[in-house]
Amino acid sequence: MLVDLSHTIGAYLTDVFITRLDWWVLLGFAAQALFTMRFLVQWIASERAGHSIIPVAFWLFSIGGGLLLLVYSLYRRDVVFIAGQAFGVFVYLRNLQFVMRDRKIAASMV
Repeated sequence: MLVDLSHTIGAYLTDVFITRLDWWVLLGFAAQALFTMRFLVQWIASERAGHSIIPVAFWLFSIGGGLLLLVYSLYRRDVVFIAGQAFGVFVYLRNLQFVMRDRKIAASMV
């Protein structure tokens, strides 16, 4: 029984991490790395400021990761993932638009 379970788990891990490894999976990992970077950037900026802040780099990494994950989900034909990423990219772009608008207003007041 234990040997069968070990073989089953080993076969699963081989299938997921070796057999199915292609450039689409690498694209998915690159997209996930961008998403991870946005949290790291936000965390470091907040630690330095001593309060929660969201820098522009957070939105740039969000847009990059979201677009790559959208491409990945389109390739995988996952409708739930497609809808989630498409909506997320829209929100990230809108937030970046607010940041840019506020910067423009602040610059004009100086």
